[in-house]
Amino acid sequence: MRAPSAGSSTTERRWFLRHLQLLPVILLAGGAVLDYNTAPHFSAEAFYTAAPMAAAALLSLRATILAGIGACAADAALLTHFGLIGDSGGRSELAAVATVSAIAVVVNRLMYYSDVRLQSVRKIALAVQNAVLPRPPASIGPFRIAVRYQSAVKDAQIGGDLYGVQDTPYGVRCLVGDVRGKGMEAVKAVDVALGVFREAADDEPTLVRIAARLDRALLREAKRRQGHERTEGFVTCVLAEIPPSGDELRLVNRGHPPPLLLHGGAVRSVEPSEPALPLALGELGTVEDRTDCVPFPPGTTLFLYTDGLSEARNRSDAFYDPVARLNGRDFPSPDALLDALLADVRRHTGGRITDDLVLLAINRSTGDVSR
Repeated sequence: MRAPSAGSSTTERRWFLRHLQLLPVILLAGGAVLDYNTAPHFSAEAFYTAAPMAAAALLSLRATILAGIGACAADAALLTHFGLIGDSGGRSELAAVATVSAIAVVVNRLMYYSDVRLQSVRKIALAVQNAVLPRPPASIGPFRIAVRYQSAVKDAQIGGDLYGVQDTPYGVRCLVGDVRGKGMEAVKAVDVALGVFREAADDEPTLVRIAARLDRALLREAKRRQGHERTEGFVTCVLAEIPPSGDELRLVNRGHPPPLLLHGGAVRSVEPSEPALPLALGELGTVEDRTDCVPFPPGTTLFLYTDGLSEARNRSDAFYDPVARLNGRDFPSPDALLDALLADVRRHTGGRITDDLVLLAINRSTGDVSR
């Protein structure tokens, strides 16, 4: 049985919300019918007060006012029908419905202004994300590029994961990394790492020298922190380079999940030949960085990701295995690959994303590689 796609889930939510907007009308009509067909001492006041409140949460100011007027009118009509409009109980009931209707209008306005503020914050957060993590071009020469970023924090636009793609004199260079820690300290580390990468990618002739500059910059940033943040602000990352010839891929891995190469339905995990410590921990080890070179024939896709993918768990605490999930599958484009992966990991976790997630795919087309 095929699992529902992300698109179908979105359509279902929209259908549900659209029909939920009929709730105030249903409450008013149901209350009036119930009130009319029951004994005079029975009151449908709860339906009449619920209708404007439902409208306040679901509909516009005008609709909320109309729902309040409708509730008062329906209650008054039924009280008149049963001859109760003149006694104290009837007047008290009608006053209660009118009071709740007025409160519903106030609630509607409060929700509206709260939503306006939330949208403003989201726009600011999106502007920050675009400044710190700009979306790379869709293609550079024969290479098609796609990226997806998802924060574990609801409504957040940026967290501790980072990526960068740059066309340089030495070829296409990219970076995917994950800052240890959360909050503003992690965002500062992201900003430092990307700033250094953008400059070094154009200047430095090798990935090893880029990694060394990143290491020094992040170490300086870590020393400015206090307490345990000084030792926990390290960054795992993979640096990748596709030279102008396009026939090979060069990698430097600093304690990050290994890149994957997809070609013809087969998936290969590129483990580093020499394990290395994450960035900002270089002082703790003596092993020098080593560049690994692997073939990168036409039609191959390089897939880089952060551990938010490989450590995503289902309800049985089983980790998501991208190699097993991708093996035997072919995708027409990097965008199709990443969209399918995101939908698949959401199904695996039941929609529970507990860590930031970056996915980056670069595909070498089967055409001419000249640039």
